[in-house]
Amino acid sequence: MGETGVDDPNLVDQELRDMDEDRLWEMVEGHRYRIVRGVSPSRLTPYLRQAKVLGQLDEEEILHSPQFTNRAMRVGHMLDLLKSRGKNGALAFLESLKLHNPDIYVLITGLEPSIDHNNFSDLIESSQLTECLAKAVSSLQEELNQEKRQKVSLLQHCRRLKENTARLEAEAESLRGIETECNRMKRELSAHFHEALKLKDELYGLSLRYSCALQEKDLAITRCRSLQEELYLMKQELQRAQVSSCHRREGSSRISGDAQMQTDELLKLTEENEHLKSLLELETFSVVQKDILEQNLDDALEGKQELLNRLHSLREQAALAENQRKQCWEEKENTLIECQKMKVDCEIYKEQISALQAQIADLQKERDQAYNARDNTQLEISQSLLEKDSLRRKVFELTNDICELRKKASMGNSVLTQVPRSGLPIIESKDHCPKKKQPLVRMHAICPREDSQDSLISISESWSSHDQMDSFRSCSPIPPCKLSLQRRAMQDSSLSWSSQEFLDEEFSVTSAEEKGRDPSFQYDIGRDDGSSLWLHVDPCITESVPMRRRLAQRFPSRITTIAFQANALLEQISIIGGNQTGIFIHRVTPGSIADEMSLSPGQQIVLVDYGVIEPGFKAVLEDATLEEALWVLEKVNGFCCLSVKHNMEGYKKLLTDLNSKLVTSGDSFYIRSNLCLEKQDSGELSVGCHNILHVTDTVYQGQSQWSACQVNPYTMKDMDAGTIPNYFQAQQQLIAHIQELAQKNMVSRKNSSSQRKLVRIVSTGNRINPLWSTMECSFSDSNKPKVTPRNCVSLMPYTFVRYYRPVQPRPVLVVPALLRKILADKLCLSREFEKCPSDTQNTESFQENKELNGSSSIPRWDLEQLMQKNVHAWLDLGLESVQELLAMDIYPIIILITISEKNAKKIKKALQRLGATEDQLLESARKDEAQLETVSCLYRSIAPDAWGDLDALNSCVRVAVADEQKKVVWVEQVPHRSF
Repeated sequence: MGETGVDDPNLVDQELRDMDEDRLWEMVEGHRYRIVRGVSPSRLTPYLRQAKVLGQLDEEEILHSPQFTNRAMRVGHMLDLLKSRGKNGALAFLESLKLHNPDIYVLITGLEPSIDHNNFSDLIESSQLTECLAKAVSSLQEELNQEKRQKVSLLQHCRRLKENTARLEAEAESLRGIETECNRMKRELSAHFHEALKLKDELYGLSLRYSCALQEKDLAITRCRSLQEELYLMKQELQRAQVSSCHRREGSSRISGDAQMQTDELLKLTEENEHLKSLLELETFSVVQKDILEQNLDDALEGKQELLNRLHSLREQAALAENQRKQCWEEKENTLIECQKMKVDCEIYKEQISALQAQIADLQKERDQAYNARDNTQLEISQSLLEKDSLRRKVFELTNDICELRKKASMGNSVLTQVPRSGLPIIESKDHCPKKKQPLVRMHAICPREDSQDSLISISESWSSHDQMDSFRSCSPIPPCKLSLQRRAMQDSSLSWSSQEFLDEEFSVTSAEEKGRDPSFQYDIGRDDGSSLWLHVDPCITESVPMRRRLAQRFPSRITTIAFQANALLEQISIIGGNQTGIFIHRVTPGSIADEMSLSPGQQIVLVDYGVIEPGFKAVLEDATLEEALWVLEKVNGFCCLSVKHNMEGYKKLLTDLNSKLVTSGDSFYIRSNLCLEKQDSGELSVGCHNILHVTDTVYQGQSQWSACQVNPYTMKDMDAGTIPNYFQAQQQLIAHIQELAQKNMVSRKNSSSQRKLVRIVSTGNRINPLWSTMECSFSDSNKPKVTPRNCVSLMPYTFVRYYRPVQPRPVLVVPALLRKILADKLCLSREFEKCPSDTQNTESFQENKELNGSSSIPRWDLEQLMQKNVHAWLDLGLESVQELLAMDIYPIIILITISEKNAKKIKKALQRLGATEDQLLESARKDEAQLETVSCLYRSIAPDAWGDLDALNSCVRVAVADEQKKVVWVEQVPHRSF
């Protein structure tokens, strides 16, 4: 047939004309796919219009109708119009293909395209054909000229972009120089700051050594006094021994003298007696002499007796006198001893008083020197801080300039890289520059307001009038020592606090409309009710008078608020604890500002207020995790307020548990996983979507990972333990999973259900804890009231959950709704299930339901009655009512029955009784399955291959309900810790 066409073109055209209309269009429709892809309608329509098979309106509709968005749709519509024209439309179309698309003509007819200008076609005259070809050639030339002009314009545009690139590179080079200079200034500032810290450390070291020397001196004085007392006691003992020895010698000499006198008298009397006896023996006496002698003898005996009596009385008097003398001597010795002791004590006291006076004089001299040195140091530090502020302002200005230039450079690069092509729009990328920060301004410190008094502003304003040196207060951010704080606390006990007088004297309270006059010397103090106070500071005060520090303020609940210069706070203190135990200070760096402000281990951090430097930054750490507390304290680098309280019992219990390795931190909470985490290393935990995890440590082994355990669904006991990514890392993995699923573009019904098991998309706003949202979401700028706060929506890989142990039978909610209606009649025949009426049966029940639930349509009273009857209530409600049930503390059992086309065909008759079709069932199942992802409680799924008919499905539902009744109920809760 093709060879015949080559030999004789007339035979070829005649053969096509002889074919009937159906045959011709059958040949064309058989290659419609190739025609739609390879034919340009703009080239064929001029010929078809000249052949009078298409009109001018048809040509306009084909080429410019908004209904046809691509070339394939235009060619298809053209074929439909030609088909309505009959056989002439087919012949004209084939002849136009012979001119413009000979390959498609050969594919359709199987004939070679040979053109006979004498006998071309009966549908168009030769003059019209020439005109058509001329127009086609002119259109092609015009398109070629347009392509050349576009090429020239693109070359010029490319040249301009190259010039802009060179100019931007030069600007970038200059910016790099500015940045280098800025970095150098930062390094110099850091070096000066480190030198100041070094001098301060040396000062602390000298004071420490001086205190040690004083302690050694006190010890030496105490030792000397003890040695003097021992020497005095030895002297007293020696004197007492000497006195006793003297008394003994005198007594022995007196006794020896008395004994000698008595012996002499006895010898004398004995001699007289012997002489008288001899006279009696030798001489004879007369009677008269004898009487005289006897009388003399009697008189002598009487005299002797008197002498003996007198001797005895004298001896008694001598013994009594001796006793009295001994008593007086002992009293004298005691008096002398006491007198000597008093003299020694007096001398010791005189020495001590003289030493104390000398020490006091030295201390006064050292105190004066220290005051002078402190004043000089504080003046230098104040000057350095003022210089630092000026440098910081310059750095901020340079940073803003750099951001602007980088933004311009990025826009130029994006324009250079994305050259517009024909038919494609130009997309410009925007470089998000960090928002401009407000320059820092030094002002008088303002005491933090209490939560119960929104408008109270407490300021410590006290200067002593009787002794300026003793009560001199620090006028710089450098904190005073502990003794100075105690002295100030004693002096401030008699002072009165008046916020209104202070505001009248040094600040002016203005309205929000006048706060834009001088933004460099204004500060915004936010209130809980949404209003704000603007404090205006005199510029001369901020430049000449340094900032006055405030004292720690005691709250009635024994919470102490301490304000100080917390530069690199985590380098001054270390913390332990978690959301279950609280955040405790574990270590304080000796000599740091935190140590001087009396922060000590065992204090629990309740509140961190960094709002003076970053407005809006106020964090409550009573129930914060360890990771959150570290994140908050790491951002603190400057003047802040810490609210702490003493909780030694909790701190000691936590230390005991940590030392005994019962816990690794004070964290303990339950989460629901919204993505699958595969086990890659040996210590990691394999987690599936919708799994419940018990997190026990948010900074496990000091790294950015969590320690968690799988939870037994029936007993809540911890099972397999391991590590999981922290919130930010899991968020990145969740985003990567979602991007992979989007790239696969699997939209089939079989794969959609399996994809939903990999991830669960839950978003949140930026009003919650920033650790439970993206780390890139910044706080809203409270200094710009006219700008609404930016809402940041981010994905949540984990969500908080709370548990509930069911006691009564829980209501049952089966989805999709069509299957719920089919299963209701058969399951409610048993004693385990009973239908719960969705509408009101009588006015009394409706009135009670309205009183209990307000405008809700959930029959709470009926549900409670069925639960008390120990049966499962069969709910005929939508998934949107689940949140209302959870708000009533009613936790339904949600059962999702996944359906395939095969399952839908098996229950076709039951669907027909309800007046539904299989497509409606599948569509309802897909909608309910997607809506289940937003429900804040877990649900049970029944796979399609688990049941084949309604009886098997009924048994599966019974088993699922019985198993879910035994499990612990987990319900999501939004994180309530706000910043």
